[in-house]
Amino acid sequence: MRPDSTALVPPRADVCTETVEGFGTVRFTPVDPAADSAVLHSWVVEERASFWGMNGASRELVQEIYEDVDRRDTHHAFMVRLDDEPVALFQTYRPEEDRVSECYEVREGDSGVHLMLAPPAAGRPRPGFSGTLVGSLIRFAFRDPAVRRLVAEPDARNDKALAMLDRLGFVRHGEITLPEIDLPEVYLPEKRAVLAFLDRPEVP
Repeated sequence: MRPDSTALVPPRADVCTETVEGFGTVRFTPVDPAADSAVLHSWVVEERASFWGMNGASRELVQEIYEDVDRRDTHHAFMVRLDDEPVALFQTYRPEEDRVSECYEVREGDSGVHLMLAPPAAGRPRPGFSGTLVGSLIRFAFRDPAVRRLVAEPDARNDKALAMLDRLGFVRHGEITLPEIDLPEVYLPEKRAVLAFLDRPEVP
């Protein structure tokens, strides 16, 4: 029997780690489309992930989508793990190279972010979990000193995401309509979203 060729490919290295006392080590690793597609597929097809827009996607399509992201130098996807457990998908992108640029005037230093939290795992401590994890994600997003402001555009119907942005200090700038994208390598339907910004915290 021929060995699985994916087993011969070394795992991708973490690009950043942060140890949070009493929480664990948060690890950021570029998504490996082949190795991570099964986990990502199990997340995106859940009803709770309907606003991600991939409920009906096959595992193969999920892999193709993240292969497309992997080829770009303007969009990046990271598997976030707490110690060794996958807990989130975190994506960053350059707004000037994204459809959101048609909805606001992009500033130098803007960086777009998308976040999907993993389904709750049995036995995982819940009180304060999401807030602690997201705090680490925000610090990761601002690790590049050139990033001055984070840009978020969650679905306007996603009350949970909007409430989280409020707690994090994002400032809402009203509703926008993200235009449809219909290209051979990617299709994104038109989406009603809320535009929100978070400025880099001032260090005293």
